[in-house]
Amino acid sequence: MAEEAQRRRGRGGGGAARRAARSAVSFETARFIERNIPNFEVLTEEALEIIETNAETVLEEIGVNFVENPAALARWRAAGADVEGERVRIPRGLARQLCKTAPATYTQHARNPDRTVQVGGKSLVLAPVYGPPFVRDATAGRRYATMEDFRKFVKLGYMSKWLHHSGGTVCEPTDLPVNKRHLDMLHAHMTLSDKPFMGSVTEPSRAQDSVEMCEVLFGKEFVQQNTVMTSLININSPMTFDDVMMGSLEVYARNNQACIISPFIVGGAMAPVSVAGTLTQVMAECLAGIAYSQLIRAGAPVVMGAFVTSIDMNSGAPTFGTPEAAHITYGAGQLARRMGLPYRSAGSFCGSKLPDAQAAYETSNSLNMGLLSGVNFMLHSCGWLEGGLVSSFEKFVMDADQLGTLHHLAQGVSMDESAQALDAIREVGPGGHYLGCAHTQEHFKTAFWKSDLLDYKPFETWEDEGARDTQALASLRVEKMLGDYQQPPLDPAIDEALTDFIVRKKAQEPDSFM
Repeated sequence: MAEEAQRRRGRGGGGAARRAARSAVSFETARFIERNIPNFEVLTEEALEIIETNAETVLEEIGVNFVENPAALARWRAAGADVEGERVRIPRGLARQLCKTAPATYTQHARNPDRTVQVGGKSLVLAPVYGPPFVRDATAGRRYATMEDFRKFVKLGYMSKWLHHSGGTVCEPTDLPVNKRHLDMLHAHMTLSDKPFMGSVTEPSRAQDSVEMCEVLFGKEFVQQNTVMTSLININSPMTFDDVMMGSLEVYARNNQACIISPFIVGGAMAPVSVAGTLTQVMAECLAGIAYSQLIRAGAPVVMGAFVTSIDMNSGAPTFGTPEAAHITYGAGQLARRMGLPYRSAGSFCGSKLPDAQAAYETSNSLNMGLLSGVNFMLHSCGWLEGGLVSSFEKFVMDADQLGTLHHLAQGVSMDESAQALDAIREVGPGGHYLGCAHTQEHFKTAFWKSDLLDYKPFETWEDEGARDTQALASLRVEKMLGDYQQPPLDPAIDEALTDFIVRKKAQEPDSFM
């Protein structure tokens, strides 16, 4: 299938794609962030050493479970671990030694080379919300997500200037069979956007389908030699690695595709209530998961992740944007850098039911801690609502707009001769103003970041235009962006090959909604 697509690509599809490209509307996308500001560090050297030592103790004395996965147990046994039933106890230093083959940075290629991203080092790649079964908009309210909703989110992501990545399950299209929806979701990312994307992890065979669809899109040899997907592998905290997630990890690692190894931590429920205790568990789980990826294929790209929240101890509901989550996120960033690995955490987290003041406060806290903690891959950077149960169209564009502030903060403070502005200060002198001076005239277009969404108009103008709040402005922006959307060009032969692959795969088994 992939070879046939390559042959078709060489026949006439390329010309059609080039003709389409000439007539397409161009949407500006900012390059991934490269930080020129220092990371914020909350832990001392002594504290980091204590956490690392305690994590090794957890692995050696308590161990982790690899459930319903005899092959994983055999790999660990061969590597020198103590395996008893499904419990794997890892001798001190073994996991860390295995992790050393994981690369410090990697490149994820997009089908449009201009959208290719680098993960690791000082970079920050922003990707949208992932996983909610519900969607919300101002017109229809909260409802189960459909495939049409999914396509709309992919289009919005493609057109969002500050978003570098198309993401994965931007919402869960519940109107399609569970065992087949991944095919349509991947096809949407591949055809409705030209930004990088994520693969399916809900079953190992679906991860394999993701690899094979990428071989159609990029070519088989290219996929085996390059990373074209970064996919999310969650650990069932505390310290359990299930066969579904590990099976998907095995597929991706074998095929040189990147995985985010990420504990799913709800402090007080799935980890200790203390920051130090949670960081110890996060470190132990990440060490075991990353080491296992390297047992599959040494050198496979991997990201150290930490999804962290706490709970309301009265209701049990998750809470977001809290100082405890910030401490853990900052500390996990320090641990990841000491491991020499890319880091994933943070996002547009909030527990609010609406894109309101609570959502804005919690999201702002979460986004800023992500930037300052040294995150390299930020999943959920826009669109998250209701503790991750809902993908919101309005909040998607509100958050995506605010991601521009992260870009500008990350630039740091310029100290070149022009930025010092002594000529401007001399020109204006005491009692003057800077509006008309040469320095202002030269730089006013780029001096300040400006929201494309928020309202800065005088009260009278705002009132005359309908006294619209931010959610109303966001709703109008969603409508405009979807109205302006034009599909990025794709070789028709490749698109046909992808469609053929999907049709063939869907015909192989009956629909299942379980």
